[in-house]
Amino acid sequence: MSEAWVVNASPLILFARIGRLDLIEHLAPTILIPNAVIQEVRAGLAKDPTAAAALAWAEPYRVDDIALAASVEHWDLGPGESQVIAHSVDTSRWAVLDDRAARRCAAAHDVPVIGSLGIVMRSKKKGQIDRARPLVDKLIAVGMFLDDEFVDRVLESVGE
Repeated sequence: MSEAWVVNASPLILFARIGRLDLIEHLAPTILIPNAVIQEVRAGLAKDPTAAAALAWAEPYRVDDIALAASVEHWDLGPGESQVIAHSVDTSRWAVLDDRAARRCAAAHDVPVIGSLGIVMRSKKKGQIDRARPLVDKLIAVGMFLDDEFVDRVLESVGE
C-alpha cells in the first residue's frame, strides 16, 4: 500500500477551524479516519460550530474501527488515538497525531508520525503555502498547544 495518513481528531478539528483541511488532502496520498475519531469530533458539535465542517470533510475517508493490539491498549489512550495507531501498526501508514502520549505510543510501535505543525511545514516545503507563520499563528489561536521557542526554531528552519 502506498503511504497513507490516518488522521486523529485534533489535526482534523484544528485545520477545520482555520478552513485549511485542503492542506491534508494535498499532502496525503490516501486519507483514513477511523470511526472512533469521527465519533470524537461529533461529540463536540454542540460546543464547536466548525465540527460540522470537519465531519463533512472527514466522512468520505471514514474507516471502521479495528481490534486494538494489547500493546496499543496498554497505553490507555483515547479511542481516537488508539484507533489511529492501530490502523498504522505494521503498515506504511503515518499517524497524524498531536497528543504527546499518543506520539510516544506510535514511536514505540515504529509508526511514523506527523502532527499539525508538521503538516504546515510540509505544505511550505512543497510550495502549497507561501508562509508558514500565519498558519501556525492561526492554529495556535484556535487551540494548538506548542512551546513558543520550539515554534520559532521550526519556523527558522524554513526561513521564517
